[in-house]
This record gives sequence, C-alpha cells and structure tokens, in this order.
Amino acid sequence: MDKVIIKDLLARGIIGVYDWERVRPQEILINIILYGDLSKAGATDDIEDSINYKTVAKGAQSLAENCERLTVEALANDIVEYCLETKGVVKAIVRVEKPGAVRFAKSVGVEIEREK
Repeated sequence: MDKVIIKDLLARGIIGVYDWERVRPQEILINIILYGDLSKAGATDDIEDSINYKTVAKGAQSLAENCERLTVEALANDIVEYCLETKGVVKAIVRVEKPGAVRFAKSVGVEIEREK
C-alpha cells in the first residue's frame, strides 16, 4: 500500500488537563501517515487522483488549533477520524506530541492507527 507522509506539522492550540495549560496555546507537533492506492495519480500526474496532503495538513492543523482538547489522545483521535474521511485514505497513523511537556524529555505524545 502507498503512503503519503506529513512530517512535523506544527500547530499552536489549547491542550492539557491543568488550569495553566488552558490559558494560552501550546506547541503541538503532528505527524501523519496516510495509506491508499496512489497508482492512478502516478500514472495521470493529476492531484485529483491522489490524496491531497495540503488539504489534510490544513485540516489537522485547524483541529489542533481550535478544538481545545484535554488530552493528546482525544486530539489524535479527532485527527485520525478526519484523515479517514479524506478521499482515497484507507488507513491512517497519527502521532500527536507536546514538546517540552515533561522535564528532561524533548516531547511526549501518542500515536494511533486506524483503518476504514
């Protein structure tokens, strides 16, 4: 199966369970792998035959910046559901991370995988 990869998409949104996390936006790092058949797009060289990664990236970024979730698990689930609604996507892996959330760690997060 073919893959479309969106790597290190940065968003700023409200996420977290503590009061201080609910006050101002934090950095959220998103990585997405979309699975589907890209053979037609390869043959036709037409974006309409492919998975439009720009549309998916903008949608994922918008979700992260506007949904104000408590947990990265919930945000990752929102994003993966959005990805699976995208034309041509049959499977998606979404990783959502909060850089600097834990002392001495570059980031913490979750990765989920879902199929239609």
